[in-house]
Amino acid sequence: MQDLDIAQVSRQSGVPASTLRFYEEKGLIASHGRHGLRRQYSASVLERLSLIALGRAAGFSLDEIGLMFAEGGRPRIDRQLLADKAEELDRTIRRMIAMRNGLRHAAVCPAPSHSECPTFQRLLRAASSGRMGTPPKTGR
Repeated sequence: MQDLDIAQVSRQSGVPASTLRFYEEKGLIASHGRHGLRRQYSASVLERLSLIALGRAAGFSLDEIGLMFAEGGRPRIDRQLLADKAEELDRTIRRMIAMRNGLRHAAVCPAPSHSECPTFQRLLRAASSGRMGTPPKTGR
C-alpha cells in the first residue's frame, strides 16, 4: 500500500491536520514514521477516518469510538453499544418531534396569547419536568 503524508491524508479525508494529530494522541490512528517533518500514514488510515466520522455522526464519543478498534486497527464493534446508541437516538428523535410539533402549534395557535393556550401550557410543564419526549395532547 502507498504511504500518505499528513497533508495528503488531510486533503483526501477532509480532516484537518490538527485533528489528525489529536486523533493520533488519542490512539485512534497511528502514523508509522516521518518523511522529513511530515508524519506518514498507511493508506488504510482513510478507511479508519471514515469509521471515526461515522461514529461521530452517530453521536459516539472519541473514547467510545476508540473501543471499537481491536489491536491492529480492525473494527471490533460492540453490538450492544450500537443498540444502546440507537435507543438514545430514538429518545432524542421523540424529544425533537415533540419540540417541533409544539413550535408549529405555537406559531398558529388561535389563542389570544400563549399563556391562554392549554397546549402551550402543557408544553411548558413538560419542558420544566424533563418530559419533552412525550408528545403533547392535541387541543387548542
